[in-house]
Amino acid sequence: MDISLQSISFDNISNNSLKEKNISLSIARLDKIHEDVSGNKIFKLHYFIEECLRSSHKTLITFGGAYSNHLVATAFLCSQKGIKSFGIVRGEEPQILSHTLARCKDLGMILKFISRQDYKNFDSNKEEIEELKKIYGDFTIVPEGGYNVTGAKGASLIMNVIKPSLFSHVCTAVGTATTLAGLLLKKKIDQEIIAIPVLKNMVDIPERLNYLGVAVDKKPVVFSDYHFGGYAKHTKELISFMNSFYTETQIPIDLVYTAKMMYAVYDNINSDYFASGSNILCIHTGGLQGNKSLPQGTLIF
Repeated sequence: MDISLQSISFDNISNNSLKEKNISLSIARLDKIHEDVSGNKIFKLHYFIEECLRSSHKTLITFGGAYSNHLVATAFLCSQKGIKSFGIVRGEEPQILSHTLARCKDLGMILKFISRQDYKNFDSNKEEIEELKKIYGDFTIVPEGGYNVTGAKGASLIMNVIKPSLFSHVCTAVGTATTLAGLLLKKKIDQEIIAIPVLKNMVDIPERLNYLGVAVDKKPVVFSDYHFGGYAKHTKELISFMNSFYTETQIPIDLVYTAKMMYAVYDNINSDYFASGSNILCIHTGGLQGNKSLPQGTLIF
C-alpha cells in the first residue's frame, strides 16, 4: 500500500445538538494515510528518517511498548527506505508476541526486550547505549513517540495539511505532547489549540512543551480528566461511546487516543464551552491497530 497524504479527508459531523448550538465539527482523517503509518506518526518521524538517510550508518533505534503504534510506523518506514530498524521494547519478552510486535518483526525490525525499570532509565544509561553501539554500530535514536524537538518539528507539518486558518479550534489527544507542540508551533494568533491528555495525572504539559521548543506564550487549553483510568485504559462508557460514535458517523476511532479526545469534545460541546459559530477540527491520530487488543466483538467496527 502506498503512503499518500492525498487520502486524508475532512469529515464533517452533523447532529441536532451541533445544529442547535450553531457549531461546525470536523475530523481530520489522518488515520487514512496508511494502515501501518497512520495518523500523526509519519509527520513525527519525518525529520528523523531524513537524518538517518543522510547518515552513513542507515540504522535507527527507537522505543515502545507491546502495542506501540510508534514502533509499527517506524518499522514500516524503515523497511520502505532501506534503513535497519531496532525496537527497544518495554517489558519481558512474551511467549506469544502481540499482533503489533509480530508486525514489527514481519517488517524487519529487530526487537530487544528490557525490564520496565531499565526502560524507564534507558535515556540516562550511557553504558547501555554504548553496548548497543558495539553490537549495531552507530545509529539514529528516535525517542518514544518522537518526543524531542525534531519530532515536534515534524508534527508541525500537520498544520500544512489541515489548513488551520479555516478553524477556530484544533483539538488533539496528548500522550508525549509532541503532536500538541507541533500544532502550537504553527497556530494562528486567534486560534485555540485544545489538548486532551490520555494519561492519568498528566500535570507536566507546560514543562514538556518548553522541552519541545514551544514559546511560553503559545499555551493550549487543556481538557483534563478524560483519561478513563490512564494510558491505554478504558471503561464500558468509553467503549459504548466508540460504538455509538461509529453508528452516528461511520468513523472508526481508537481506544487509546482519538476516542478519549472525541468524548471530551462532545462533553464540552454539551456543556457549552464552545461559543456559537465555533468551527472545530479534531485530529484523528490513527492507531486503530490498538483496538485489536480488545476481545473480539467488543467494537462494532
